[in-house]
Amino acid sequence: MIKVSDTAKSKVMALMTEEGFDTGRDYVRVGVKSGGCSGLSYELKFDRQASETDKVFEDNAIRIIVDKKSFLYLVGTVLEYSGGLNGKGFVFNNPNAQRTCGCGESFSL
Repeated sequence: MIKVSDTAKSKVMALMTEEGFDTGRDYVRVGVKSGGCSGLSYELKFDRQASETDKVFEDNAIRIIVDKKSFLYLVGTVLEYSGGLNGKGFVFNNPNAQRTCGCGESFSL
């Protein structure tokens, strides 16, 4: 399962509304792909429907879908949002990552 912090929830809901998505019906798709300076990088986008092979769950009023392959890398991750002076944006606090890059957008196991 992926947890969503209160600050991430607020930002996700604002962005979904701004982009024409329904926060009560549509999803945040979280995934992992090859690439980045540490080997794997995170993906985050909005989606209107889940496929049969997606894991679907909800945390903090945010509906999340994750493909099965990515789910193995993301179990226990907390999605946070940092809007401070460093301008990081969304941050994945992943307990499975053994090494992360300086920007926090990629990791390795």
